[in-house]
Amino acid sequence: MFNWKVGMTQKFDFDTPIDRTGTYCTQWDYVQDRFGKSGLLPFTISDMDFAAPEVVIRALKQRLEHPVLGYSRWNHDDFKTAISHWYCSRFDCDIDTNQLVYGPSVIYIVSKLIELWSKPNQGVVFHTPAYDAFDKMIEGQDRKCVRSELIKLQGRFEINWPDLESKLADDNNTVLLLCSPHNPTGRVWSRCELEKIAALCDKYQVNVISDEIHMDVCFKQHIPYVGMSRSGQWAVVTSASKSFNIPALNGAYALIADASIRERYLHKLKAVDGLSSPSILGVLGTMAAYNQGEPWLNALNAYVFANHQYVQETLHNAYQDIHYVIPDATYLAWIDLSSLDLDMSLLHQTLIERFNVAIMSGDVYGDSGKGYLRLNLGCPRSKIEQGLSALIQAIQLQR
Repeated sequence: MFNWKVGMTQKFDFDTPIDRTGTYCTQWDYVQDRFGKSGLLPFTISDMDFAAPEVVIRALKQRLEHPVLGYSRWNHDDFKTAISHWYCSRFDCDIDTNQLVYGPSVIYIVSKLIELWSKPNQGVVFHTPAYDAFDKMIEGQDRKCVRSELIKLQGRFEINWPDLESKLADDNNTVLLLCSPHNPTGRVWSRCELEKIAALCDKYQVNVISDEIHMDVCFKQHIPYVGMSRSGQWAVVTSASKSFNIPALNGAYALIADASIRERYLHKLKAVDGLSSPSILGVLGTMAAYNQGEPWLNALNAYVFANHQYVQETLHNAYQDIHYVIPDATYLAWIDLSSLDLDMSLLHQTLIERFNVAIMSGDVYGDSGKGYLRLNLGCPRSKIEQGLSALIQAIQLQR
């Protein structure tokens, strides 16, 4: 059963910095692409600065001892059993492995399901603030972004139920893209909330795609959207990539309840897009992580939670007006600076030009993100100390 607190960080080294420069790393080597300046200390792209678990590295090394790297398969018992084991042990959730499909990335699978469950100019509903790739993908499919803004109550983000229902009731909106846990706010949806979402989507015949890529870095129980809908028009899409810091290996998977949609998705994957042969390293990495990586993950969660606590204490000590609430999940700190009435553009410019620090601006995630910063805490404490020190000094220059 899920218990992130059992992780003993002493058994794993999350404190020693690892130099990622020169590895063709998006976050470090290509920070100039987004921020206009090279050599910045980045808290941006949502991967971590930690080494992947040794059990994963060992599995990859073992496979690379074989010199032939040919085409491979994902549709076998070893891969499916690793996933079903993970859902059972981590979430106390039994899955039907016949519903499992592979995809090269979560966004790819989500995109294909939107194609199958909607037509051009129809709407895709999602909560905001939202991962910016959602807007780009939906608009790129010639679908309409239908945003339901979350309500912030005492530092906690809640669903605006009347607003959500009104948008699900619109016949032109055929898909709900649920982010669970939610990025960037870090909300973990309760069973009651998920059941209410499912009931509304069943009522209005809306298909649910639940993006659960952040499901493992959680500080409370995550509940998969498996079997929530009575209609069967749902899919859970996820990957081991965020949890175990292996996105470069490529690979994701989904549970698609409807057999006809599942077959149509697999047709697109193989016959249309030619992507049915997976990265063998991605398949092996997922299997090793799910079969042997839970102790590392529990320790990671404990370390990241302590990083959140450090951010909370440090910001509160510096500015009594900043009330940072530790999220339910993710290694991403969603920091509300609106109470300080800052010029956020000037703040970012100061961080970049004067302190050589890059932090994601909240408005990247939509209008409801204005006044926020998203700070990646998937890194050693020493890096966070540098970033927060720069942020506090940059704020002081405006006060």
